[in-house]
Amino acid sequence: MAFQYYTQEGFDNLKNKLHEMKTKGRAEIARQIAEARDKGDLSENAEYDAAKDAQGLMESEISKLEVLMSNARILDESTLDISKVSLMNKVKIKNKKSGAIMTYTLVAEEEADLKQGKISINSPFAKGLLGKVVGDTAQIQAPAGMVEVEVVEISL
Repeated sequence: MAFQYYTQEGFDNLKNKLHEMKTKGRAEIARQIAEARDKGDLSENAEYDAAKDAQGLMESEISKLEVLMSNARILDESTLDISKVSLMNKVKIKNKKSGAIMTYTLVAEEEADLKQGKISINSPFAKGLLGKVVGDTAQIQAPAGMVEVEVVEISL
């Protein structure tokens, strides 16, 4: 697996989520299993089965996060190149058809949050912008069809 690059904030969020799952999450599942076990016959106990399923899902999620953490690298923002669109850049674009101006920050998949203007580096939109410089036009396949945008500004 290739390295995944994160901001310090994104890395800390992953680390906190993993810690929360390993401590409080596991303790809560163990409590649910013990409670269900106390209710008698395990062969016909739906609560016990549900708690064991939840435990399996939690352990699977913990494993995934541990792999992500082992391949995570924190980006030093002072070394980022803003001459062209790349990971962690804030990109201001103009829709050539509607004239609408939008600003997005290209981030690792786990940090993506459209409400905050953070889009995944793996998204078709981000891929269409990668490597572009100010003044370049990009043709991007969006759900509503092909969109033509111009890169107006690149910053951190």
